[in-house]
Amino acid sequence: MSSRRALLAALAGSALATKAGAQNIGFKSDMMPRRSECGVGALMPWADALWAVTYNSHMKNTGTGLSLYRIDEELKTAKLHNHDGTHANRMVHKESNQLFIGPYVVDAQGDWKHIPELDAYRLTSTMRHLTDPANRIYYQTMEGHLIEMDVRDRKPRVLFDLVKEMKLAARPHFKGAFTAQGRLVVANNGFYEFGEEQAGLFEYDGKSWNRLSGKPHMDVAARQDFGSVMFATGWDEASVLLWALVKGKWQRYRLPKATHAMSHAWQTEWMRIREVETEHYLMDIQGMFYELQPLAFEGRIWGVKPISQHLRIIPDYCAFRGQLALGGNQTTPNADNNAVVGQAQSSIWFGKTDDLWSWGRPQGWGGPWWKSEVKKGVASDPFLMTGFTHKMLHLTANRAAAVDVEIDFMGNGTWHRYETLKVPVEGYTKHIFPEGFSAHWIRLVPQTDCQATASFFYT
Repeated sequence: MSSRRALLAALAGSALATKAGAQNIGFKSDMMPRRSECGVGALMPWADALWAVTYNSHMKNTGTGLSLYRIDEELKTAKLHNHDGTHANRMVHKESNQLFIGPYVVDAQGDWKHIPELDAYRLTSTMRHLTDPANRIYYQTMEGHLIEMDVRDRKPRVLFDLVKEMKLAARPHFKGAFTAQGRLVVANNGFYEFGEEQAGLFEYDGKSWNRLSGKPHMDVAARQDFGSVMFATGWDEASVLLWALVKGKWQRYRLPKATHAMSHAWQTEWMRIREVETEHYLMDIQGMFYELQPLAFEGRIWGVKPISQHLRIIPDYCAFRGQLALGGNQTTPNADNNAVVGQAQSSIWFGKTDDLWSWGRPQGWGGPWWKSEVKKGVASDPFLMTGFTHKMLHLTANRAAAVDVEIDFMGNGTWHRYETLKVPVEGYTKHIFPEGFSAHWIRLVPQTDCQATASFFYT
């Protein structure tokens, strides 16, 4: 079917202006036979338009009316094709000048084609190929299939089933993936019970798979220049996890959680890392937006800074016509499990990047240890300290212990002892930092073998 004929036949819809000057475009899925979701899974500016795909909760009998959309420069919306799947993937393949979004391919003139062989999968990421990037791409599916496809014949084939490859016992829920520095990294946020180790972050070097973590992970992102630093986000019981692959070596950092309302696998659609201003990243994770510098200095990542907290589900975001476009998943009956929600509907919100600073002021909590067995002299992961007004540390141990508090105010891995805290035999102590005191990173170095919990509260 020609995209031009479909556009003329289906052109409908308009943008609605709000009092604040932002705009919205709304989508809906069908009322019958079953009410599900209508999340905006992927957004991409391409061929003089903004392209979008919506998604339901599952690919089998869980709702209809999910589609590929084209939004023109006047924000007029055309519904082009129904796919009724769960897709949140998008990538421009530069060698062939094609956009791959959902189960579709769009050329540089805006003509699109459906790839029906992909309808059998829930597509969560599209990535460059490790060994033949000019001719082939990868798809990651929510169920853990890694698919390879030639960009010209468009015949997908499954390379790996990561559930079997990594011996996952619990239900998978794979999300972000990316290739950089000669490896492919994929994230699985399948986390359903407190304390689970069946989610994970996995890497593939073209020969074998390696499991980096068993905790839930969400997105992976990198540029093809700037040293190709690759970032991955996730979380565990203690805090948000931020990984950085710098010159072939992984570094791990920790950030505060702004909410506990996004921990279960189903509550996490989809928390992405995206470039929305030229050569600058925004990172959304666990209810907090951050600035993120896409390159490393002195072998370390700099520029991680909180922007705002929120409870919005934002499956994807990008820049379009000088505005920030945020996909959503606002109204979801999801098989009528919510009896006071009717027809599934969502929107794309258009505003300015700077609008994010007017959202909720950054606040959160978390730390490096959660009932952890710590060893004398072994430092914790660095925990973010900058960008918050009031800071407090709660520290517990199962025996009398001493812990050195160290700070890195330069952001380059240079550590200085700030204070030594003593945990009495009763097992608890606290420390309130002076108002205005801050550093890029803070870490803890135990001087006693013990089981400890350390949690910073930032308000």
